[in-house]
Amino acid sequence: MQTIFHLDLDAFFVSVERILDPSLEGKPVIVGADPHGRGVISACSYEARKFGLHSAMPIGRAYKLCPNGVYLKGHYSEYVHYSKSVKALLMQYAPVIEQASIDEFYMDFTGCEKIYGAFPQLAKMLQTEIKEKLSLPCSIGIGSNKTIAKIGSDFHKPMGITYVPAGDEKKFLAPLAVEKMPGVGKVTFEGLKVRGIRTIGDIAKLPLEYFSTDFGKAGIDLWKRANGQGTEYLTIAREQKSISKEHTFEEDVIDKKLIEDTLFGLTGKVSQTLRNNNYMAATISIKLRYSDFQTVDRAKTVKPTDDDKVIYETALALLQKAFTRRVAVRLIGIHLTKFSQFAEQGYLFESEDEKRKNLLSAINSVRTKYGFTAVQLGAAPKENN
Repeated sequence: MQTIFHLDLDAFFVSVERILDPSLEGKPVIVGADPHGRGVISACSYEARKFGLHSAMPIGRAYKLCPNGVYLKGHYSEYVHYSKSVKALLMQYAPVIEQASIDEFYMDFTGCEKIYGAFPQLAKMLQTEIKEKLSLPCSIGIGSNKTIAKIGSDFHKPMGITYVPAGDEKKFLAPLAVEKMPGVGKVTFEGLKVRGIRTIGDIAKLPLEYFSTDFGKAGIDLWKRANGQGTEYLTIAREQKSISKEHTFEEDVIDKKLIEDTLFGLTGKVSQTLRNNNYMAATISIKLRYSDFQTVDRAKTVKPTDDDKVIYETALALLQKAFTRRVAVRLIGIHLTKFSQFAEQGYLFESEDEKRKNLLSAINSVRTKYGFTAVQLGAAPKENN
């Protein structure tokens, strides 16, 4: 039987902001978009949650509920720095570690009792060391699989430790509300609610066939998790499957030139990320969301590329096909998929493609050192009159 830890950094973005500015301690802190604009909450403190705020809530609604909160745009580079520091610390102890997100880590400590002693004792040691060395609070769940460990880490927040011994999985899960189960979104929750299913125990009591018939494969997975089953092995390396950037306008816009310029800026950023990972993308997609929330997606597959020019021209053509309504635009986004690795080759005489490849590489280096805005690859085309 495996022993999996799930470590979740409590209100991580807020915790980092409090390290940077200790005066924020004890205050309702909200990290996200401008409270007078568009966008959503990225993270909020436990003090802010008392007002009903939560992650992904529209920032305008959050401001109405908590007008006296401290609203911050955040320091993403600092979040990355502290996330890496936490991982480096955990790697000193965990034989196998999987980073699930910037603030979540799975660790496999199977068979490590003789080294570290009882598992709750080990969890307390990790929790204490992270708090003392990095000033970050965290909660830890321990179980026989990833599902149990993840639910456990959320069971006693903040600074909680929850250990579910092997064999007690169903007993632990039974009284919990169905929305505590990872993967239960709004649609699934409503589907369970209309059937009178309120707790995870309610799911476990019903036959598997009931869920496979009504919910398909997702229903089968849900039933298995409700019965204490889950993935026991960690994923060491996670292949990046997509790169995307979106922008929500502070006010709905009808200016086509502004939309194109925004798409141009987003293209530069995804192209930069593409080259940083030594990838080329074959499928380019754009997302256009109108003010009435109708969303249009368009995609095209091209010869694999990491060139801003090719990616933008393709995205612009897709935008022109999608922007057909006389309705203001709320959001524009670009999405790259179908990656392949770029294989470096040397040539005695450089072709035009190779010259541009070297140019892009040099631009990447400058941007990495001095910031994205240090170099711009031309400008978005002006609207034809």
